[in-house]
Amino acid sequence: MPSAFPGPEHCDLCEAARLTEWFYEDDVCWIAECEICAVPMVVWRVHSTSPASDLKSYMHEKLANVVETHFTFEHFVDDNMRNIPDHYHAHARPVGGFFGHGLPRGQQ
Repeated sequence: MPSAFPGPEHCDLCEAARLTEWFYEDDVCWIAECEICAVPMVVWRVHSTSPASDLKSYMHEKLANVVETHFTFEHFVDDNMRNIPDHYHAHARPVGGFFGHGLPRGQQ
């Protein structure tokens, strides 16, 4: 049975287009502002939904570093992959909120 989701050749996260501000990237992941939510989002460079726990911890640590460096809000990690459920990514959401529109930025 064919998948209901496109493969990596048609995945927006695999494409990694620089549509918003990028904060970090390495061989494991990249972190940019989510174009829908306006919060930092970490994206695993592998087209899969199941990173090993050490990789997930690594990506969440990098996401926390971005929030600490570039923003002034406390965050929680939301890795419920709503719009792109077939490629692991996680958002740094403000505690008590969901979207980041208008959130203050830290000194950069």
